[in-house]
Amino acid sequence: MAELATIARPYAEALFRVAKSGNLAAWSDLVSEMAAVAALPDVKSFASNPKLSDSQVSETFLSLLKSNVSPEAKNFVGMLVENGRLALLPEIAAQFFALKNAAEGAADAEISSAFELTDAQVKDLVATLEKKFGRKLNPTVTVDTSLIGGVRVTVGDEVLDTSVRAKLQKMHVALAS
Repeated sequence: MAELATIARPYAEALFRVAKSGNLAAWSDLVSEMAAVAALPDVKSFASNPKLSDSQVSETFLSLLKSNVSPEAKNFVGMLVENGRLALLPEIAAQFFALKNAAEGAADAEISSAFELTDAQVKDLVATLEKKFGRKLNPTVTVDTSLIGGVRVTVGDEVLDTSVRAKLQKMHVALAS
C-alpha cells in the first residue's frame, strides 16, 4: 500500500496547508467525516460508476456529509473526483492527522485495557503516559480481555506493555530457556 500513501501525500499536505490557514479543528472534523463516508462500500461503487459525470459524483458525495462544507472543501472533493482519487480519502485523512499531530507536538495513543476504564482512570493514565512519552497524546481506548490484566499502549512505533499476558509470556521464556 506504499503506492497509495505516496499518491495521497501531496493531497494531504495541500489540505493541511489550507486547514492551517483556517479553522484547524473544523477541518479535522470535516476530514474525518469525509474519510468515513468515502470508505463506505456503496460510496466506493457509486464513485467508480463510469456512467456518472464528475459533477454528479461530487454533488452526491457532498450531500452525504453532515458538516457545513466550505467552498475550499467543495473544490478539494471536486479535484479528487476529477482525478479518480475519491477512494484515497481515508489515506489522505490518515496523513492529514499525522501532519496535524506533528504540528501540535502530539501523537495518537492506542490503549488496550483488560477491563473497561472510567473517564477518570483514562485521564490519569493519559497524564502519566504524556510524561513518559514527552508529548500530548490523543487516546483511543479499547477493551481486550486476552490481556488478563493491565494495559498495552501503542504510540507510533513504541509499545508499552504492562499486561499480565506480557508478564506471563516473559516468565514462560525465562523458564523455557
